[in-house]
Amino acid sequence: RRYVTTISITRLHTPLSPLLKIQPFLRFPNSEMKLVEKMMTTEENENGEDVCRTIEVSGVDRNGFQSPDVEADDTFRAISGEELNLIPPLNFSMVDNGIFRSGFPDSANFSFLQTLGLRSIIYLCPEPYPETNLQFLKSNGIRLFQFGIEGNKEPFVNIPDHKIRMALKLLLDEKNHPLLIHCKRGKHRTGCLVGCYRKLQKWCLTSIFDEYQRFAAAKARVSDQRFMETFDVSSFNHIPLSFSCSTR
Repeated sequence: RRYVTTISITRLHTPLSPLLKIQPFLRFPNSEMKLVEKMMTTEENENGEDVCRTIEVSGVDRNGFQSPDVEADDTFRAISGEELNLIPPLNFSMVDNGIFRSGFPDSANFSFLQTLGLRSIIYLCPEPYPETNLQFLKSNGIRLFQFGIEGNKEPFVNIPDHKIRMALKLLLDEKNHPLLIHCKRGKHRTGCLVGCYRKLQKWCLTSIFDEYQRFAAAKARVSDQRFMETFDVSSFNHIPLSFSCSTR
């Protein structure tokens, strides 16, 4: 069952921060972003359980995006005070072209997130999204897909396979890119989703576990690794992988 609520939103004029020099492939000049409407959708399974909640802002003018005009002496240019304030969220990393991961972002990270030009966020925690973060999403035309997955503190809580599958389908849809995956710390739930994505890319388990452990560190969970090992990706075999890291 799906419940849809539509809410009108006013026109916003939102200046976007410049990109970090470590990501020279895009530049977002100051431009008007027109937010036409917000749609919130709740999807339930046959047992009446919420599987995914979606907040979507449509009608965003992204025509202001353009390629940078790189000058020969730009490498040694002065760094502005605004660029110095670009702080990535905890455990931020690039997963693949157009796919990023992190811990829970706060207001100090908003300027940095603007430089990514995000279209979507996959949020893997059951807690409501903070109002400050929701306002940031609205101002930047970012869709929020929430999958309420409890922290898997073994052996009491199991990772819901169907929610990971739904999140993975959204992750594979390039219309949702650029996309950020996050939970609370960017370790366990995020690590499991990324690990299942790596299985689709035909990474070996050793490499998948190595990546998971780099973020989870001393808090790595055997149950998470067991979930990734037994996760069946056969139902996704018909989906072509066109991203940069399709094999390893």
